[in-house]
Amino acid sequence: MLKDLLSDIVRIDDVLMIVKSNGATIEMRSNSLSIRQKEQWITIGDNDGPCHMHVNEEMIKNAEFVTEEKLERISFSVRLFDKNNERVLACFFTKMYDEFKKLKSERKKLYDNLQAKYGQKIEFYS
Repeated sequence: MLKDLLSDIVRIDDVLMIVKSNGATIEMRSNSLSIRQKEQWITIGDNDGPCHMHVNEEMIKNAEFVTEEKLERISFSVRLFDKNNERVLACFFTKMYDEFKKLKSERKKLYDNLQAKYGQKIEFYS
């Protein structure tokens, strides 16, 4: 089910995928990324390209759809966590607001449809 969720996310333009560790952060856009799986590794992006990521399916234990109140807006994301409930990957839906700071209904619908398909919280069992 993790590959299905990630496949649905990378099909949506303008989702910023962020992997953060103690010493480095990688950010990549979802636009036109390929996705495939070999054993426990899900590869997002072209393995021979300048940027791609490998997600270990066995390390991801749950995911959650998160909305956060920020100044003048709400942020929308899907966050993936390991067995210690540490965030491994966050997928932020960007370009959610127009130039007048009004929420774009078509972008919000993409997020809502994904959440309706998977639920607020998802448990993965490997």
